[in-house]
Order: sequence, then C-alpha cells, then structure tokens
Amino acid sequence: MGKVLVIGAGGVGTVVVHKMAGLPEVFTEILLASRTKSKCDAIAAQIGGNRVQTAQIDADNVPELVSLIESFKPDLVVNVALPYQDLNIMDACLETGVSYLDTANYEPRDEAKFEYKWQWAYRDKFKEAGITAILGCGFDPGVTSVFTAYAAKHHFDEIHYLDIVDCNAGDHGKAFATNFNPEINIREVTQKGKYWENGKWIYTEPHEIHKPLNYPEIGPKESYLIYHEELESLVKNFPTLKRARFWMTFGQEYLTHLRVIQNIGMAGIEPIMYNGVEIVPIQFLKAVLPDPGDLGENYKGWTSIGCRIRGIKDGKEKTYYVYNNCSHEVAYKETGTQAVSYTTGVPCMIGAMMYLKGIWKNPGVFNVEEFNPDPFMEQLNLHGLPWVELHDVDLEL
Repeated sequence: MGKVLVIGAGGVGTVVVHKMAGLPEVFTEILLASRTKSKCDAIAAQIGGNRVQTAQIDADNVPELVSLIESFKPDLVVNVALPYQDLNIMDACLETGVSYLDTANYEPRDEAKFEYKWQWAYRDKFKEAGITAILGCGFDPGVTSVFTAYAAKHHFDEIHYLDIVDCNAGDHGKAFATNFNPEINIREVTQKGKYWENGKWIYTEPHEIHKPLNYPEIGPKESYLIYHEELESLVKNFPTLKRARFWMTFGQEYLTHLRVIQNIGMAGIEPIMYNGVEIVPIQFLKAVLPDPGDLGENYKGWTSIGCRIRGIKDGKEKTYYVYNNCSHEVAYKETGTQAVSYTTGVPCMIGAMMYLKGIWKNPGVFNVEEFNPDPFMEQLNLHGLPWVELHDVDLEL
C-alpha cells in the first residue's frame, strides 16, 4: 500500500517498525534511519525477514534529509526523533512533497517550552504543497486527543471538563531512570504547571497541585498537575471546554532525585565550560543515566492512561472515563521495549496506517483530534492497546 521512512531508532522507533513490519499489506517498504545506523541495523535484525531497510541520517541537516527522502521516495515520513528536529524534517518534507507524521510537538533546544505555534505556522505551506502533516500521534498526545474526539462525537453534546490522567505504576528496579529520552523527559516534568480554565491559562509552580487518584486495576496513586502539549490543541478544537488539565503520577523517590538534579544544576540546558570543552549539563546527565531502551527486560507492572470527561448530553450532565491499561511485561515480550515506548509507538503506527489508507489525508497541518476518531479507535483494539469505557462514574476531579 505504501512506503514509509521512519526517523529515530530509540524505544518508540523500535515499536513503530516492529508493528509496521507485521502489516506488509499496509507498509510495503520500511526504511529506518537515525544518526547511529548500528541501532537501526540491530532493530532490523531483531525483526528479520529483510522487512526493514536502514540508513544513517543527521536529522539536523535538511539537505541530508532531502537527499534521503528523494532516494527512497516514501509516501510518508514518520518522525520519532527528537522534538528539536521537527521543523527540519517538516522542511525536508515540504521540499520533497512528502507527507509527515510525528508524536511530539516542536520545542527549541535552548528553551523548555511546548508550543504548537511553530508547526501550525506550516499550515498554508503544506496545504499549498498538497501534503499532510499529522501532529502528536503518540499516546499523550495522540490517543488521549482521539479519546476526546471520540467522546465528543458519540457521548456528549458539549464537553465542559477534561482531565487527562497518566499513571505509570511500573517498577524497573533502578534508583532513577526516565521512561523516554532523559533530556526531553526531565525538561517536560520540571517546567511550571499550566491548565486551562474559563478561557485562560492558569500557571502553577512545578508539582504544586497534586492529589491521589484511583487507577483501574492499580489503585490509588499520587497524581501531579503538569502541563502537556495536547491541552493547547484540545482547548482550541473543543471550544466548549471550561477546564482542561493533565495529571501524571510520580513516586516520591523519583521526585527526590529530580529535585536534587535541579538543585545541583544538572537539569540545566545552557552550555557550560568543563575542562575546556563546552557541555550542556542535561545532555551529560543523559549520558550517565540508564538508557530508557534498556529498561524493558526488568520492568514489571502497568501503565494506565485515559480521559475523565464531564459535560452535557441531551440536556443532562454526564461523566465518562475512557482509558487503556498496558503491561510492561507484555510490551517487552512482543517488542523488547517497555510500555511507555509501546503506548507511543503503536498509535504512531496506526496514524501512519490511517494516512496510507487515505482515511486521515487532507492537505495541511492537523492535530489528530481533527480527524475521524472511529477507525483509529478500532485499530487500537486490534493492535495491543484495547480501551475501556466507563459511563456516569465518579471522576474524582
């Protein structure tokens, strides 16, 4: 059906190509590229069957990207590299006339800031080029946005309150580790909190607001209000929202390590001089922390991510909770990765499928909630991320 170029060979990229390789009727050819070709080769060898081709690419280099795209001629470029590289890859897609999909919005290297404005600015260019850009097609953002669109389509006349809840109740046995790229992860969870209420953004100190929430099959876990990028597009695309928030669980040991890292300056993103060499503290920290891709083997337990929604249906107040629970052990058995990579990689593959099948294919730049949620939701059930709906329940929020 179509050829895909996947850029990025971390845990998410591993899941994406595993899942794509199992669907030859959809993904006829797959090229996996990253800065370190040996990582791509190892993933390709693990999958076997000559299903995955590999290449070396510097995603910071637009001419290199253009050359690779022109030589392979994919129908779609799937970006699971670093968020800093989103605009470079989008530029290369524009130059070559190839559609684009990613899992995380652009952020500048020198500022921990999540904002879609940089990518939304490409709307007219992509529309004029007749190509599609699908933004934020992981789990959160991604599935959580599709969950919201599905709820709006089938269960509500108006959505008023949205709380996205993200629990990782797993245990990897390490004193401290991040579940995806440490540089991105630490920047994400240490910035100020932010949520939408009554038509404006409310800012909080990091981890200032928290409360225990009950997660299905897991139980109560302390959950912290943080800012997450899908809130920006969801409040725009669902204007009846009176409040939208994002909650994530953290263990006390994790928060203690995080506080120490911040206090001693290791979370810094400004370059410093060390022995005559310029280094960025958080990049040095990344080099000494466990590789998220190596956590899966000993990871036990579950993730639970979903949307708790309150609004109006047929003139009456309604509550609705839609979620997925994913096992770290099951994810590792299938793909050799832990559940955080799995829950991002599977939706990424499904989004690519939606494009290649012509279901999510419009010229321009779109967040996933702007497309029909139904076929995506159906594929989640078929490819390892089944979802559960609860109606008229206590949302705790």
